Amino acid sequence: MAPLAGLYTPIATPFRNDVLDDAALRRNVERYMRTRLTGLVVLGSNGEAVMLDDSEAERVVAAARSAMPPSRPLIAGTGAESTRGTIAATLRAANAGADAVLVRTPSFFKNMMNADVYVRHYTAVAEASPVPVLLYNVSMFTGVTLPPDAVGLLAEHPNIVGMKESGSDAALLADYIARSSDTFFVLAGSGVTYFNGLVAGAEGAILALAGVVPDLCADLLDHVRASRYDEARALQRRLTPLARTIGGLHGVPALKAALDLLGFEGGLPRAPLGPAPKSVVETLRRLLTDLGAPLAVPAVEPDPPPP
Repeated sequence: MAPLAGLYTPIATPFRNDVLDDAALRRNVERYMRTRLTGLVVLGSNGEAVMLDDSEAERVVAAARSAMPPSRPLIAGTGAESTRGTIAATLRAANAGADAVLVRTPSFFKNMMNADVYVRHYTAVAEASPVPVLLYNVSMFTGVTLPPDAVGLLAEHPNIVGMKESGSDAALLADYIARSSDTFFVLAGSGVTYFNGLVAGAEGAILALAGVVPDLCADLLDHVRASRYDEARALQRRLTPLARTIGGLHGVPALKAALDLLGFEGGLPRAPLGPAPKSVVETLRRLLTDLGAPLAVPAVEPDPPPP
């Protein structure tokens, strides 16, 4: 198994009065370190990376690293629209303590993004990076898709060690996994299709879902590795409604609301995102209760009727 393979969560970035809350982030990280997660991802999509400036991003990496033992890997998102900007972000993250970087596809000039462009871009980043590079395909946000042929070429680079595929397209994921080798691995990125991705050959996952129910996600990974497919499939069915709610349906606001319910420090997203509606919070409360998650903010029980 590849050294960085395993189960990660892309942690939320807490703000207090719209200011980055380093101390809250460290407290969240310390709590995650008591779970069975392999490591953490900072500055991912669920970490609102696009909302942060360069100095804030560097502080997030440093704060997370300071709350983690050296044995637990920290991966930082460093994707930018230019190759120059991506390299600069990668160097900052490595200097702040990241063990590897997760680099999303550039996407603004969509009609000009092709396999040759991506091969040049990622090769330049990998050549400049002092830490291993993971490719990051997240079409739901970028509107572009990293061609499997480009992945095949990039997988041969000694400093490009893997990738995250965030979508639910089983055929595309299988195509990426077909490019895997002893030195290149694929991590699933969709909680809704987590089981399917593992069975197809993904060597782990980076899941928002694992930030809310980390040990259940670890259970599912253990089931698949032990070929307990019936147990894994049944657990996936239980997890899917929560995965959908904090994923494609309601995203970062729902993730942060779920964290608040569990006693983490989620807080408000950064504008223009707003808080999750009360109806979504109540849905999250029900789903978490159904999964046996220990709520720190339980529902208020009504007073019993008078005798």
